[in-house]
Amino acid sequence: MDRLPKDAAMLLSVVNTKLRDYYFSLEDFCQGEGVDEIELREKLKTIDYQYNEETNQFE
Repeated sequence: MDRLPKDAAMLLSVVNTKLRDYYFSLEDFCQGEGVDEIELREKLKTIDYQYNEETNQFE
């Protein structure tokens, strides 16, 4: 996750934008961006956001 923001709120914005514009799922995003899915989920959980498969967004 070196290329992504360290701040959780900024990370949320970047990830949701990329999910909306470029990727069909969180798995696709993580593979395409070289991100550890568990690490990403844990980081965004610190600001009370969880991934919603139906909307393909962290909410």
